[in-house]
Amino acid sequence: MAAKDLPRVPPTEHPILRTIQAEVSAEQVKRTVTKLVSFGTRHTLSETQSDTRGIGAARRWIKSEFEQISALCGGCLDVIEQKQTFSGEKRIPEPTEVVNIVAIQRGTLDPNRYIIMTGDIDSRVTAPLDAASDSPGANDNASGIAGVLEAARVLSQHKFAGTIVYAALSGEEQGLFGGKIMAGIAKKEGWRVEAVINNDMIGNISGINGVTNNATARVFSEGTRFVETAEEARKRRFTGGEVDSPSRNVARYIDKIADNYIPNLDVMMVYRLDRFGRGGHHRPFNEVGFPGVRIMETNEHYDRQHQNLRNENGRQFGDVLSGVNFPYNAKLTSLNAVTLAAMAWAPPPPAEVEISGAVKASTTLSWQRPQGKMAENLAGYRLYWRLTTEPTWTRSQYVGDVTEFELKNIVIDNYFFGVSSVSKEGFESPVVFPGPAGSFGGYQ
Repeated sequence: MAAKDLPRVPPTEHPILRTIQAEVSAEQVKRTVTKLVSFGTRHTLSETQSDTRGIGAARRWIKSEFEQISALCGGCLDVIEQKQTFSGEKRIPEPTEVVNIVAIQRGTLDPNRYIIMTGDIDSRVTAPLDAASDSPGANDNASGIAGVLEAARVLSQHKFAGTIVYAALSGEEQGLFGGKIMAGIAKKEGWRVEAVINNDMIGNISGINGVTNNATARVFSEGTRFVETAEEARKRRFTGGEVDSPSRNVARYIDKIADNYIPNLDVMMVYRLDRFGRGGHHRPFNEVGFPGVRIMETNEHYDRQHQNLRNENGRQFGDVLSGVNFPYNAKLTSLNAVTLAAMAWAPPPPAEVEISGAVKASTTLSWQRPQGKMAENLAGYRLYWRLTTEPTWTRSQYVGDVTEFELKNIVIDNYFFGVSSVSKEGFESPVVFPGPAGSFGGYQ
């Protein structure tokens, strides 16, 4: 191919993402965390009628904040409630209405493609059913809700190709019920969910291990899809994909965003669904087949989680304001905001990605191209490959607007491969690993 025939490579540097990063305010985050703590407790079973105490007051305040943000962008957010009553559960024994507060910023080209940021409204103390004791929940998880509201404030000033959802979920401490509600609605309504980014404890920098560090964050992601069938597992055994679920490639995307756009932040990708034996609100989305990850602090302090407020022999217990580092809370919020923006400005991830090349000198990848309006900003595709022992994508080639490409003299046996879509402005989708193991789904 002559040089003049090579596809024009879209830009890879995006100053607008640096602007978004800089616009996230630690003062705004502090204001939100302080207000949420002022409700005394946000336990799922707590007071709902009071205007000053309990989860009902907290929900109404969050909704009013979303509505004010929407007013400033000309009504660009659809602010809704998602609710369902649960009872007979271990941690919800009596009928209790679990309510999510959700703000939806519709995409201009591909509105049925959803990139979702979540945080948890509710808090708890030592006893899971104690809805009366003070439970400030400053870091767990007012910090996550502060991030969701601040991302909405910053990103609502822009328009995106895909839809961004800012979700304040409830019932997490009682059994991930808010996530189950939202995942069920998304599945029923046919949302094409590209990523769920769950934020749970994003404000603490000093751990029980004695480490204080404001320059790292963890991203947890499942390795194989929870909904994988027996036949898909059999295929994966021979072709790979154990570390290339769509969730895992969302984690790699976040890691790359941190490297390129978030000053003084290194992402630790943890190859596990969540902390050892524990869970978070991305899990219900994984369980219905959606890509989802958890962003959180690196060094947890267990004296500040799920604890009654008390002092024992000079040792302080409880999740209070002093345990939140607001510049760090803002830093992880900016990681979310930049990731959401980059994904939503990019075209949809490639669908039906396939690979061939067994017993050949070269490797061929193919994929489907979207049609109509959702392809208006599409420039082309970038192929990626890496050694099977490498954690991130290390090699790539932009191939233009084609649906098949042969990588000559690159042997399929030695590498893992993937494809991303690239917009005319250079924004990229997450990388899609071939076959069902890495699929983000189709275009319908």
